[in-house]
Amino acid sequence: MSKHPGLKQYLANWTGDSDTRRDISLTIEAIAEACIEISALVARGPLAGELGAEKGDNEDGDTQKALDLIANDLIIEALHAAPVSCLVSEELKDPCPIELGAPLFVATDPLDGSSNIDTNVSVGTIFSILPSGIDEDGKNIDDLCRLLQPGTAQLAAGYVIYGPQTALVMTTGEGTEIFTLDPRSQEFRLTSRSIEILPDTNEFAINSSNSRQWDGHIRAYVDDCLEGEDGPHGCNYNMRWIASLVAECHRILSRGGIFLYPADIRKGYSAGRLRLVYECNPIAFLIEQAGGTATTGVQRVLEIEPKDIHERIPMIFGSRREVKLVEQYYADLNPYHHRPQLFKNRTLLRN
Repeated sequence: MSKHPGLKQYLANWTGDSDTRRDISLTIEAIAEACIEISALVARGPLAGELGAEKGDNEDGDTQKALDLIANDLIIEALHAAPVSCLVSEELKDPCPIELGAPLFVATDPLDGSSNIDTNVSVGTIFSILPSGIDEDGKNIDDLCRLLQPGTAQLAAGYVIYGPQTALVMTTGEGTEIFTLDPRSQEFRLTSRSIEILPDTNEFAINSSNSRQWDGHIRAYVDDCLEGEDGPHGCNYNMRWIASLVAECHRILSRGGIFLYPADIRKGYSAGRLRLVYECNPIAFLIEQAGGTATTGVQRVLEIEPKDIHERIPMIFGSRREVKLVEQYYADLNPYHHRPQLFKNRTLLRN
C-alpha cells in the first residue's frame, strides 16, 4: 500500500469479501463525493454566490443559510448511488426516503458551523452510518422508531472539515483516521492513521459569555481552571472557542483538549443544544475511537437511547482524564459546599 492511499483504495482493502463492509464503503464514498463538491463551493466563497444568506429556519428554529440547503441537497443526491434506506438531516423535519428496504441509513448535519460561513472560519459536514433496522419481512420499513438507535449501533461515522485543508476524519470502529483532499487529483488520501488523543490537557473550549447561565458543576470546574497553577488543578489553562463543532473536534484530535457545551438555564438550552443523532453520536464515536471520552457529564453519549431524531443533549468530550475530571464535578451534588461563602456564587464574569 502506498504511503498515502486514496480513500477508495483504503476502503477496498478494508472491505474484503464482506457484503456489509461493501455497503458501508459505498456510502462513505458517496458522502465523500458530495463533500468534495461542498468543499469547492466553500473555497469559492462569495464568488459562488451569497452562501451565507439566510433562507429561513429549520425545524428546531435555527437559522438556515443558503449553503446549509445546498449541502443537504448534494448529500441526498449522492446517496441515491448508495445502499441507503433514508436520510435524517438537521435541515429536514422528517426522514428523507432514498431507497426503502436498503440496509443502511445515514444521519447528517450537512453544514456544521454555518454561522461562520461569511467569516472564513472552518465549517464541516458530519455524518453517521447505521443499520436501517428493517426486519427481514420488511414490515417496519416505514417505522420511525427503527431510526432511534443509540450511538453504539453506528457502523461508521465521521466529518469533513473545510478549512485551509479539506480533510475527511472517519472511523469504521477500528480507530480514527484522517484523509486529506488532494486539490490536484480531487481525491481524499490517508494522511494520519490511528489517531490517539493526549489523555491530559490544559486547554478547554467553552462559550464563557454564558457563564451566568451555567449550573454550579460547570462554573466550579471553569473557575478552578482559571485559578491556574494556584488552583486545585495545579496548572495554567488556555481557553478556546470557535463555535464550529468540527473545528473544535479537529483541534482536540490534533493536540488534545476538552470541549464543553453544557445545558444551561436559557430557554431552549435546558436539555442541551447539540443534536444527539447527527452531531453528538458521530463525534463521540470518533473521539472514543481515538482514545478520548464523550459524556453529558453524567452519562456516556453513545449509550443514550434517542427519543426523537432531533433530540438535543449536553456534550463534553476530549482528553480522557480531563473529561473524567469534569464528571467528578458533576458527581458532587453541591460543588460549592466546601468553598468559602465569598465564592459560592462567583462566575467567570466577576465583579
